[in-house]
Amino acid sequence: MKFYSISKLMASFLGTMSVLIIMWALSFLFLDSACLFEWVFFSINSMDMSLVFLFDWMSLLFFSVVLLISASVLYYSHYYMEGEMNMSRFIMLVLLFVLSMVLVILSPSFISILLGWDGLGLVSYCLVIYYQNYKSFSAGMLTVLSNRIGDVGLLIAIGWLMSFGSWNFYTMTVSPTLNMWVVICVFVAGMTKSAQMPFSAWLPAAMAAPTPVSALVHSSTLVTAGVYLLIRFSHLLEPFMTVKKALFFLAMFTMLLAGLGANFEMDLKKIVALSTLSQLGLMMSMVALGNEIFAFFHLLTHALFKALLFLCAGKLIHVSGNNQDIRLMGGAATSVPLTLVFMNAANFSLCGLPFMAGFYSKDLILEFMYSSDLNLFMLGVLYFSTLLTCMYSFRLSWFLSGGLYKGSALFSVEDNEKGYTSPMLVLFTGALMGGSAFSWLLFEAPNMLVLGSLIKLMPVMLVVGGLIWGLSIISSMGENKIKNVVEHNFVSLMWFMPSLSGQYVIKPPLFLGDVMISYNDKTWGEHFGGQGLLKYFSFLSEHLQAWQYNSVKIFIMLFLTWFFVLVYLI
Repeated sequence: MKFYSISKLMASFLGTMSVLIIMWALSFLFLDSACLFEWVFFSINSMDMSLVFLFDWMSLLFFSVVLLISASVLYYSHYYMEGEMNMSRFIMLVLLFVLSMVLVILSPSFISILLGWDGLGLVSYCLVIYYQNYKSFSAGMLTVLSNRIGDVGLLIAIGWLMSFGSWNFYTMTVSPTLNMWVVICVFVAGMTKSAQMPFSAWLPAAMAAPTPVSALVHSSTLVTAGVYLLIRFSHLLEPFMTVKKALFFLAMFTMLLAGLGANFEMDLKKIVALSTLSQLGLMMSMVALGNEIFAFFHLLTHALFKALLFLCAGKLIHVSGNNQDIRLMGGAATSVPLTLVFMNAANFSLCGLPFMAGFYSKDLILEFMYSSDLNLFMLGVLYFSTLLTCMYSFRLSWFLSGGLYKGSALFSVEDNEKGYTSPMLVLFTGALMGGSAFSWLLFEAPNMLVLGSLIKLMPVMLVVGGLIWGLSIISSMGENKIKNVVEHNFVSLMWFMPSLSGQYVIKPPLFLGDVMISYNDKTWGEHFGGQGLLKYFSFLSEHLQAWQYNSVKIFIMLFLTWFFVLVYLI
């Protein structure tokens, strides 16, 4: 039982540290200052192998948000994971996960980033397979192998950067002489960690982890590490317009396929996971357009309401007897009204309802993209993807609050447990006021874009259109699953992305290996290889032993044989 008390103690410690660090971040922001610590282990040919930490307003602000969400998740886990036999392992893994993310946030050097980057991949694998069943093992392997592609890219970038004399990308200057392959390697690393197309399959599969872990992973740690890396690296992307265009197109289509998939998904956690994928695409597109401040702004607001969304989803799953099908989750307004209020607040913030946290960042992003040099097609993809976000948000709220509960019998449904409601209330405050607070802090003057009245009203029109279209989809589909298998696989499974990036990629090598084993290793390879040599030498050994048992006769026979040969030759 001692680890349950440790979880609450660590939650209190992280929460206190979050308050102190945000005060430190504000002082750096207002004074426009930064602090750099560098610990050099040794030098090789003017290359310093060092551990570097950069404390500026951006890293400290994100650091404080990560600690706040981690504290809420640990406090929530104390009650959600009650009765878990391996609670000590769970707490240690979560703390290691947070520590790895802190290394990524504070490190401007690829060498020190690699410690946290690999730590995120390894600990995320341990957390995804936490329940130790076949589904968890498959999801864990897909997660760790997909992330490993980006890890290899980061290692190659470290090798190439040796020719530049430094691994500290924060002090590098924008120059076309920077090897384009270094930029591409960092680009691939950010794409895999943030699950952009075509590496999107692992993020919904990672839902096999416990719900508190999902809240931490999908709000401020694993999936945002790639976005944060590219935000920090963005000043070196300027000369490479081809890479930025590729990033923008992939991010936009990731947002589109995630929005389509979420509208036809029935698993509660997968809907929230696909919404994370959609918002990551929006952040990546802003990095590609060169406005990393807007991307960082949306990163902070998204972290707050997405963590709240997952905690509320965990509470609903808990009171529904571990059921995750939203078709069986009606009547939450009467059974768990407070949780439903928090859930709807997070949902409305996600779809950009005016004056919620998500509205401030998404409204700025939509207006900035309209003012950018985008063609009509990409602008249509942006608005349609935003409309899809509103549609699945209202659809989720409708299924949870409307109708009656249709699952198994409920034994105990309570909505006044402080272990659940206290962390939710903290994040609920962030989902309500976080957008306006960060907007006042990050921008010296109000960010105003002069546009036509129709474009200014576009975010509100998208919210209303999402409500109408979402309700029309519910009325036309009812509560039945999509019957058409092709349509279900194409839309709900993100355009066959899990199959294309998972099964179909690995199946040909596995089939070839099976053929080689069947026709080579087990047949001719065995005959002329190990087993054939074993039989041959066993045969020789048996005859040699037979000769040795009759040694006198053999020796006389050999003597006479060689004697007659010698006589014949003479």
